[in-house]
Amino acid sequence: MIKNLTMLAAALLLLGGCATYREAASPLDAKSQRYAQFDLQLGWDVKVFDGSTVISGVVKNVRYRYMLDLEIWAEALDPSGKVTARAVSFVIPRQLEEDQSAEFNLKLPVAVAPGSRLRFTYKYQGNDGAGGDGGGGGGINWWQSFDAVVPPR
Repeated sequence: MIKNLTMLAAALLLLGGCATYREAASPLDAKSQRYAQFDLQLGWDVKVFDGSTVISGVVKNVRYRYMLDLEIWAEALDPSGKVTARAVSFVIPRQLEEDQSAEFNLKLPVAVAPGSRLRFTYKYQGNDGAGGDGGGGGGINWWQSFDAVVPPR
């Protein structure tokens, strides 16, 4: 009888531990702004320090077996759409596997105001695994741009 109660208590403890399991949140979820396309997802925060704009973000490969040489560019735009500043981040690791995330950081030498626009451009060589060169045999050279509004602080 005592052996059965001990086993029951142990089973309840183990089951209780399973009930509290929660999948870890994605690093993208912690970012205030997001962008999703067929090939990747981006999340970022914008902060202004000492007259500069710092963009800290996370990128995730959601399409290709791997992406090579992923670059993320950001441009500050004035009200007429003219580029006033530009920065680039070369994502590390150089080869971003499918479903893998990586951080990126950009620093624009101007302070962007809430409501102004940023233009993001990303470039990479995508590969589905048929060839290893990023071009031709299963690979593609790709770039994409989109605009985002700087959120209120």
